[in-house]
Amino acid sequence: MKPSVHLIVFLHMRLVIQGPGIGFQQLAHIHQLLGASHQQFIQVGEHAYQLAGQSEMPPTLCAFCQEQHIDVALVDDQHQLNNLGLAVMDMDSTLITIECIDEIADMQGLKPQVAAITESAMRGEIEFAESLRRRVALLQGLEASALQRVIDERLQLTPGAQAWISACKRHNIKTMLVSGGFDFFADRVKAMLDLDVAKANSLEIIDGRLTGRLLGPIVDAQAKADYLERFRQELGLRQDQVVAIGDGANDLKMMSAAGCGIAYHAKPVVQQQATYALNHVDLEGLVYLFAPLSVSSVQTCH
Repeated sequence: MKPSVHLIVFLHMRLVIQGPGIGFQQLAHIHQLLGASHQQFIQVGEHAYQLAGQSEMPPTLCAFCQEQHIDVALVDDQHQLNNLGLAVMDMDSTLITIECIDEIADMQGLKPQVAAITESAMRGEIEFAESLRRRVALLQGLEASALQRVIDERLQLTPGAQAWISACKRHNIKTMLVSGGFDFFADRVKAMLDLDVAKANSLEIIDGRLTGRLLGPIVDAQAKADYLERFRQELGLRQDQVVAIGDGANDLKMMSAAGCGIAYHAKPVVQQQATYALNHVDLEGLVYLFAPLSVSSVQTCH
């Protein structure tokens, strides 16, 4: 959770810290900053620890963790895998490592122009629908085979994505991909991760070439939130049983519609409005962020 310059106070929280650089010295210093000398860190992952019963996160702790490239969050005790029923995720730069439209544009030698519009939209400077129309228009005339080339040559799952989805399945959490990108790629990612639902935009293709236009309504920020809400209601879930994960301004409405919004390696505007932020670990960090304390299955560290 993004701290302010003042002391943040919560009830029924657990401190979660994670990052590849955490060692004994870092744990000891965090203990000192918290004044938690009589409590023990519980190790929930190779580079992830929890400290139960915390109610505050002083600015000195936030500054130290940022300096050490450690993700830190005060997590509500209600936010546990056992309590979730639906995980809704963005695709580009969240579940996968690339922005698909930027890579398609690269096939046309237009990546810098398209990427600049993508970045502006993700920062919230341009309305998403307008930015998407501009970018797709630049692709007019591109052979549709370029889409498959992006899958074959460039599309990779984000590290930790499989671990996160596997954890969702173990806890009977439904999984939904909602993307402002394209269904050609979303359907592929859905199959790769065995997701329950995938929604995205459709590119118009005529005679084997992109026309520079889209088919049907645009999946923008409001549409993402609407898809989340519709699926939540179909499943009979409460809002607090839904988590949404994204990285750009187009994900903010979706994250607000969920009970918990996660900014994953996100733009500042998204981090400022998210419930929690992960900046240094991969998507497996979600498993540990939502892991319940279980002293029978983890190690304790002083």
